[in-house]
Amino acid sequence: MDRHSEVQQLKGVGPEAEKDLERLGISTIEDLWFHIPFRYENIEIRPIEDIEHNEQATISGEMIGEARVRRYSKAKNILTFRLDSGGHAIEVTAFNRAFLKGKLSPGMTITVTGKWNRSRAQVTAKHIEIGERQERTPYDPIYQLTGKLTNRQLKTWIADLSRNREVFPLEMLPFSIREKYKLPSIEETLRQLHQPQDAEQLKHARRRFIYEEFLTFQLRMHAYKHALRKSEYLEGLQDDQERVSTFIQGLPFTLTGAQERSLQEILFDMRSGHRMNRLLQGDVGSGKTAVAAIAMYAAVTAGKQAALMVPTEILAGQHYEAFKEMFADDPVNVSVLTGSTKAAERRDIIEQLENKEVDLIIGTHALIQPDVPIPKLGLVVTDEQHRFGVKQRRALKEKGDPDVLFMTATPIPRTLAITAYGDMDVSRIDELPTGRKAVETYWVNMSLFERVVNFIKREIQNKRQVYFVCPLIEESEQLDVQNAIDLHAQLQAILSGDRVGLLHGRLHNDEKREVMEQFTSQNLDVLVATTVIEVGVNVPNATCMVIYDADRFGLAQLHQLRGRVGRGHNQSYCILLANPSSETGKERMRIMTETTDGFVLAEEDLKLRGPGELLGKKQSGMPKFRLADPVHDYRALETARQDAKSLFESSSFWEDPEYEALRTDLVTSGALSEDKLD
Repeated sequence: MDRHSEVQQLKGVGPEAEKDLERLGISTIEDLWFHIPFRYENIEIRPIEDIEHNEQATISGEMIGEARVRRYSKAKNILTFRLDSGGHAIEVTAFNRAFLKGKLSPGMTITVTGKWNRSRAQVTAKHIEIGERQERTPYDPIYQLTGKLTNRQLKTWIADLSRNREVFPLEMLPFSIREKYKLPSIEETLRQLHQPQDAEQLKHARRRFIYEEFLTFQLRMHAYKHALRKSEYLEGLQDDQERVSTFIQGLPFTLTGAQERSLQEILFDMRSGHRMNRLLQGDVGSGKTAVAAIAMYAAVTAGKQAALMVPTEILAGQHYEAFKEMFADDPVNVSVLTGSTKAAERRDIIEQLENKEVDLIIGTHALIQPDVPIPKLGLVVTDEQHRFGVKQRRALKEKGDPDVLFMTATPIPRTLAITAYGDMDVSRIDELPTGRKAVETYWVNMSLFERVVNFIKREIQNKRQVYFVCPLIEESEQLDVQNAIDLHAQLQAILSGDRVGLLHGRLHNDEKREVMEQFTSQNLDVLVATTVIEVGVNVPNATCMVIYDADRFGLAQLHQLRGRVGRGHNQSYCILLANPSSETGKERMRIMTETTDGFVLAEEDLKLRGPGELLGKKQSGMPKFRLADPVHDYRALETARQDAKSLFESSSFWEDPEYEALRTDLVTSGALSEDKLD
């Protein structure tokens, strides 16, 4: 038997157990080794004084008096008896253990494990051990189970395997790395994970396992990026650098240091001869669009076409107007194409694209339709890339052989950027333009709604505009939330002399555009909206954002919404109307009022909600690690990332026999083809 042997070769694994193990992804001995316990119960005997109320505890003592059994149905019973543990009289209760009554007698040493009730001096026992306690680990591993599998079975099979050194998985980490970080071997690691003798052993075993998971993942990412670059060699961008420099100098603002750094990284990629696959992340208002505009202008000066794909028609229209103004003094032909573009106009745009008369095309998913040609496509910029599916993004890339720049205003913590976007290079704009005022944020109880309305009235009197955001369009029986339609009617009645508009996802595109144009041109004082205004809407005169039922939103979304104000020169405000019932809800409100730094908020959101919720389960792209957690184990992740980069770029990694297992893993995982190792 070896690590590749099938699990049915183990004693006690019959057809039923084999099927249950298969449901857990366990078909070989190696799979069983890597089925790591998801938690451990501390079954170390401790003094009564050290045990907290309701804590899981293991208590040992001498039995006092007789055991009693009380039946409360034909098949159910309660066994009770008392123990003297270090001078404390303890009552033990166990459900459906009547069969033990005949085995218990006064004076016996008994060890019980269960939930401790301090006020009653009582243990509800899950495990009862009669006689002197056997020598065993103080940590009891608890495994994920399915079907009729039991924890005891898994522990027995692992114990049987532990006696045979030939069935352990292959050692992946060379001795030099294990020595550098004082990591145990894979054999020691797995023994300690499945049968830990103490907390220190368990800590070191977990540390080794987590590092290995991160290192192999990072090496695969490097291999993938390397293969992508080699297979997609492009002619480096031959842009007119003098024109690009003149264009930058002519902008009505000076680039921040972070914008300048990100721009240079992007232009270096575009000129390198390798396809760019870069993520540009930056907080709301940090100036990502300006950086993207310069990159697109550089592509145009090289005789290429550029495309900007955005998630909404409103945003496409706003970008079109902004870029027309930005390129007014340059011979750059800008067009916009969306789902609601009229048929005749659409035909004209397609013809101009085909004839290479359009330099920069802005649009929604309408750009990826098969009949939309972009023959000289040199650069694709995708705004809020997580809002598009993988197939949609790929469809635009396949229209030519372009460099690709993804942009997101959802600040992504470094730990997630390394893992979720490991195949991309990441540029980060982490400073706001000079002179921009921070949005003042307040958390207000729902009972103070009237005071909030009075504040809004003052803003309107000062010729400012206000957003009012609701989580739902219509009333929901499941959620007690104010909806946009009702709130719109309520505000129309309260603000009778003011102009109140309504914007939500169920309006037709023409209606949405009309409402947004009214608000942009200051023909509306208040806009009641759902989160349709979350992305990209730019109204500098809007100085107040009121978010109704704010505790229903995550931190990242609240921050995105808040970013719709503070875009002009006037002081802006964000008012969070909420009566959160949960501690998490209260914590979100507190954090929002304390910081306007999107990256700080993203880190906090990650702690509160986890990566899947933060990025969206389908779009998160988070790899599934057995033990490693990019948030909790971020130091190990960063160390592994640096080590993987150094290894991948060193000749010894590709030649030295001690790295053979890691090299082989790159092939078996599909990250690298076998011929690349030759």
